[in-house]
Amino acid sequence: MTAVRREAFGRMPPEEGGGEVEKFVLQSDSVRVEILSFGCIIATLETKDRDGQFSDVVLGFDTLEGYTRKHPFFGAVVGRVANRIANGRFSLDGKEYQLFLNNGPNSLHGGAKGFDKVLWSAQVLPNGVRFFRLSPDGEEGYPGDLKVWVTYTLSGRELAINYQAQTSKTTPISLTNHAYFNLAGQGSRDVYDHEVSIEADSYLPVDDTKIPTGEVAAVQGTGFDLRQPVELGKHLQKFHLDGFDHNFCLHQGQDRRLVARVFHPPTGRTMEVHTTQPGIQFYTGDNLDGSLKGKGAATYPKHSAFCLETQNWPDAINKPHFPNVLLHPGEEYNHTTWLVFSTA
Repeated sequence: MTAVRREAFGRMPPEEGGGEVEKFVLQSDSVRVEILSFGCIIATLETKDRDGQFSDVVLGFDTLEGYTRKHPFFGAVVGRVANRIANGRFSLDGKEYQLFLNNGPNSLHGGAKGFDKVLWSAQVLPNGVRFFRLSPDGEEGYPGDLKVWVTYTLSGRELAINYQAQTSKTTPISLTNHAYFNLAGQGSRDVYDHEVSIEADSYLPVDDTKIPTGEVAAVQGTGFDLRQPVELGKHLQKFHLDGFDHNFCLHQGQDRRLVARVFHPPTGRTMEVHTTQPGIQFYTGDNLDGSLKGKGAATYPKHSAFCLETQNWPDAINKPHFPNVLLHPGEEYNHTTWLVFSTA
């Protein structure tokens, strides 16, 4: 059984409309998760270690103020298009669209005010919560009125995140959740002792602004071969890698499949990622620098968390040979990602 509770979390600043932000607490025997109506943010995610002790394994803030300030998308749903679009530009049906540039020369995670920075309306479900918003035609430069539903449901050890959308005009869309995990517990120094595997035979090399070059490269014989579990710290050293911020190309198909697994030997915590999406961005928190005060006054230095963002491939709107990122009127965007927590 999953218990669902809703409570007040804070009020938006007056210049942001001053609406009330709610927190939804989903609790099963083995997982407890807190989700905000602001940005659909996973603010807390507690799971058991092998001794049955709960710890919060996601980075974030104790108060709403932390989330309304600038931060690296902790726990949030990002969109209309997750990841990067080169030069913030794309053409559609002969028309050129220019987006806000918020990541060097590129547009990242929806632009200046993406889905992570807005208040969503919420509906409590028996085992979760469903959020809704209408992204109006022209918001952040994107075409079409886009109706978006994000549904979190908790069933035992499994947290499911379902994304649905409908549009009035053809538009690119790629939604993901940007939770930062540390299975040792948030505030732990690094994730070097985590063992990571990703079920991908290829990945996307990127240029120095993190835009895919267009090549789909085999992982075989490279530091990107994570098909067998690797201990992260030793692996980064062995291949002289500063970290990961790359899309791994998943086996195509609409069915649920296991795409990544992370194991933390000291606590026994294991997290599996299952998804219907064509890609997963593996990010090792390379841009964290210890400057943000997180939950319990924790600081978050470089490599103190990892993200496994299930999504379409970055810059797919400008790369015709990448998986289709366009949603047309009359169609439905519908993807689900499942996070499964266990101990070993």
